[in-house]
Amino acid sequence: MNPLRLLLKPSARRFFEEADRLGFSPGKKFHGYLYLRWPYTYIKILSGEHPLVKLLARGSRWLDKLLPSRVERRRKAMRASRAASGIRFADTYHGKVMPTDEAVKLVKIGREVSLTAPETVIPYQLARDIVLKDPDHIVVFDCPCRAARKNPCSPMDVCMVVGEPFASMVLEHQNKRARRVTPDEAVAILKAENARGHVHHAFFKDLALGRFYAICNCCSCCCAAMAAQKNGVGMLAPSGYLVHVDAEACVGCGNCAKYCQFGALKARDRKLQIKTARCMGCGACVSKCPKQALSLAAEPTRGMPLLVEELLKQNGAQ
Repeated sequence: MNPLRLLLKPSARRFFEEADRLGFSPGKKFHGYLYLRWPYTYIKILSGEHPLVKLLARGSRWLDKLLPSRVERRRKAMRASRAASGIRFADTYHGKVMPTDEAVKLVKIGREVSLTAPETVIPYQLARDIVLKDPDHIVVFDCPCRAARKNPCSPMDVCMVVGEPFASMVLEHQNKRARRVTPDEAVAILKAENARGHVHHAFFKDLALGRFYAICNCCSCCCAAMAAQKNGVGMLAPSGYLVHVDAEACVGCGNCAKYCQFGALKARDRKLQIKTARCMGCGACVSKCPKQALSLAAEPTRGMPLLVEELLKQNGAQ
């Protein structure tokens, strides 16, 4: 063992051991450690909310005005880099939208899991593994995206890390902002967030050992991934469902539209309009209808749902 690793907390040493086994490069291992060790600073930088990033951005804009050709050179370099690697940013870091019932099953799985989700489910080249070690080890911590905002939504402690070594890494390094919960407590948090109209995303990341590691409960006003999605960076995969409305039962009250985080619903002339291209099939709107006129239905053109139990059966897992 590298003697420097003896200075790390046990969970961090376990992370490096697994990264060694997976053949991660030194740079990728260190990058992954930084992400998991300092998630609040990392997300603040990524979302552009960090003071240093804002200062650099202002300097970059000033240079762009002074040297207009610099903008086109940067665009060409980015296009060339993407073409050479074939990798998009979203391939390395993305979330899969999950209705509450399926998110509940994920935190209540109750056994170790090791499988790779097909691209019909997780439509990205990288980070599609679902490897749950000690799946009952669940830690809830303050959402880094909300923490980065001046006026964040509440409550803060709604991000949950599932399995090892991730749960222990967060708990050991963010003990003032994190707490261990039981699967039943995790279910209660998921249901409470659904009641607030927030969206469950199962997040995958190449730096998190190339696999699923967290369920985030997201709002469009705070979530960096949802902001990226809105700006054309496809970080979020639809659930595989679309919302459907019973036209006879719907009275067009618009209550459901208030809770849609993706702007897919709009009430007009006492009728509900659904912009299917925007609907991610999260189901946050379904329970908000006083007439029970909304439901989710499978829609293959929007991908396949993340059904862990079904994937286990298909892979012959016990």
